[in-house]
Amino acid sequence: MTLAKLRAGYERLLEAIALVLMVSLTALVIAGAAFRYFGDALSWYDEMASIGLVWLTYYGAALAALRGAHIGVPGLVNAMPPRLRLFVTLFSEALVFLFFIMLAYFGFQVLVILQGEHMISLPSVPTQLTQSAIPVGAVLFVIAVYVSTLAMI
Repeated sequence: MTLAKLRAGYERLLEAIALVLMVSLTALVIAGAAFRYFGDALSWYDEMASIGLVWLTYYGAALAALRGAHIGVPGLVNAMPPRLRLFVTLFSEALVFLFFIMLAYFGFQVLVILQGEHMISLPSVPTQLTQSAIPVGAVLFVIAVYVSTLAMI
């Protein structure tokens, strides 16, 4: 499998995840507003909507990283000599890579600490599930940075 095919497949996977999360969050917000309008507010709506937004943010960030769509200063980088530009770009990618590896590691440590905890409004949902977006999103981000950096070299 070529790098281009791997990248395209990974991008489709991240797009599918983001689409499912967006549609789910939209449906949840509409349902929450409708129930509230008719006087029967859902007790778990606020907590689930917040968690859905966090999931969408982390998984969407991985998609943005793969596409190179994060905030940057391309004018500054492009003004550098080509060799320095390559070094600065690779160095910044390495720092991002390291940060998200640490975030994934410590995120998984937090999941261990949260073992046995449950959501307040939905006691049947473990907190580990709701907070898993942090380490899983970080791993997806690391993969995205790795694939996009390989494509750059």
